[in-house]
Amino acid sequence: MTKFSWSRLMFFTMLIFVLALAACGNGDSSEEGSSEEGSDGETEEGSGDGGDAESGDDAADGGEVYNYEDFPQIVSNDAEPTGEGELTVGYGSDTPFEGTLNWAFYQGAPDADMMSFFGESVFTFDENQIATNDGAITYEMNEEDNTVTFTVQDGVTWHDGEPLKISDYVASYEVIGHPDYDGVRGTTDGFTLIEGYSEYQAGEADEISGIEIIDEQTAVFTYTELAPSLTNGGFWFYAFPEHHYEGVEVADMTTAEQTRENPIGIGPYQVESITPGEAIVLTKYEDYWRGEPQLDGITVEVTPTSSIANAMESGNIDVAMSFPTDQYPDVADMEGVEWLAQLDAAYTYIGFKLGNWDAEANDGAGAVNYTPDEMKMGDVELRRAMWHAMDNDAVGEQFYNGLRWNATSLITPYHAAFHKDDLEVPEYDPEQAESILDEAGYEDTDGDGFRETPDGEPLEIQMASMSGGDVAEPLTNYYIQSWREVGLNVVKTDGRLIEFNTFYDMVENDDESIDIYQGAWGVGTDVDPGGLYGPSAPFNYPRYETEESTELIQRGNSEEALDTDTRTEIYHEWQELMVEDIPVAPTLYRAYVTPVNENVVNWSEEYGFNEEAQLYQVGFSE
Repeated sequence: MTKFSWSRLMFFTMLIFVLALAACGNGDSSEEGSSEEGSDGETEEGSGDGGDAESGDDAADGGEVYNYEDFPQIVSNDAEPTGEGELTVGYGSDTPFEGTLNWAFYQGAPDADMMSFFGESVFTFDENQIATNDGAITYEMNEEDNTVTFTVQDGVTWHDGEPLKISDYVASYEVIGHPDYDGVRGTTDGFTLIEGYSEYQAGEADEISGIEIIDEQTAVFTYTELAPSLTNGGFWFYAFPEHHYEGVEVADMTTAEQTRENPIGIGPYQVESITPGEAIVLTKYEDYWRGEPQLDGITVEVTPTSSIANAMESGNIDVAMSFPTDQYPDVADMEGVEWLAQLDAAYTYIGFKLGNWDAEANDGAGAVNYTPDEMKMGDVELRRAMWHAMDNDAVGEQFYNGLRWNATSLITPYHAAFHKDDLEVPEYDPEQAESILDEAGYEDTDGDGFRETPDGEPLEIQMASMSGGDVAEPLTNYYIQSWREVGLNVVKTDGRLIEFNTFYDMVENDDESIDIYQGAWGVGTDVDPGGLYGPSAPFNYPRYETEESTELIQRGNSEEALDTDTRTEIYHEWQELMVEDIPVAPTLYRAYVTPVNENVVNWSEEYGFNEEAQLYQVGFSE
């Protein structure tokens, strides 16, 4: 029996969805975050774990500790789908989705998740996140002349009936690289290594010289070098419906009705209607190129985290995406439901503001302005002490019953081949934290219980954390109290938790009321960290950049790194550097859980493309 699965990248890439997690966030690396999503797979993850309690005692009071590996990844219902019915998907969130429903322009994971039902990637990937040739577009690499030939498969059409053309794929690069493009993508090697891309982006050329369209189905891309990331998420994942945006200037595309009200894709379901921020109603696209979908339609509706379990139990929804992990222990025995689980391609972290974004740098493309000496959090010993003060093992068990656990590296176990699992990091040790602060000159000189700066000035650290989810408030409080116990006066920015979209607006714009922030990234198929920590990456929110880090990032995606062992060594060295410099402190890796009604067939949370495991095969049993 076939099972449904589609990429939960970014997800950017892009198909990473927002979980109810700690003030969290497809970025510009290959998604969401990247995002899912090619070349831009990191995504800003949604919140659900932020707060101001005296301690962590308001969190889950112990109980059973779970391991995601003990859960199935596919539903056990192996009946043949009936070929009819409407599936209702509840999307757990306490904030509306933004509604930027085009892969080139969106930023948050909620929009990526909405698009995942109609905006299919043109590429498919195996379990190691390497592109295969089973998608709407195939590729062939020629290492001798640094070219890649892309070919559109026969029979693929947009939802308005227009055939998918190779020019639609090329248009993605032309839009993202356009000088008037106002999105955050286009800075990774999947773009910048194309010959002539930089000149086009700078407005010095009217076209990208390294892209040659051969015919309606074929194009040849010439790169300055074939980097390892290209097939590992570097190719952009999505075609752009050029005809759909006819007459719309690039600068106006983000807010155009084609993006907000009438988006189209090449997936098995097409958009029928959108209730802004609340729901998307989709109907089957009978001419879908892989075969007729097994459902009449799908409705995806934002469901408050406080009521999503009840909605699932009452049968008002058939599947709950982005289910709050912290709620699972209380509803694990829900009748008529099967629970699936999977390692999430994401991590939660505490970010330290170490500079700002210079929009005029890099010929107007923007770049990080790393100025730690001018920033409150610029002392690495202060950051190291704060890492020592966090007991993330306890957080994972108390707040998530083991479905989240202590994170060590910024390259997650999702990228198992490159994750350094023996990385030595600051362990939970409040006494060590206090000792580090003492030696660095942070002492309580006025007897108020809080430490002053080495210059004797008051030190108040403002922390931005996101609202949403049952544990948002107590979890933020837990961290704040942990830091206060070692003498650091940490307070919430504006004295409260902040709504998802506002939170990321403030972080992105380097709001002066933020010294540290609690965020999360959904990572894309490519392990390359350049989209989050590169010198010209807009998603480099800590605004960290050093010569050593930049060199390692560049080497990790160079020709020498075509050798996997070499690339692994480079990324191990970069992970060690991040523990030395601490631009961010990773806090939690995580698994997600997905409840599925027992009548649903072919739903899967497996990674990797399977010819018999696609969205169009999800349906109902008799």
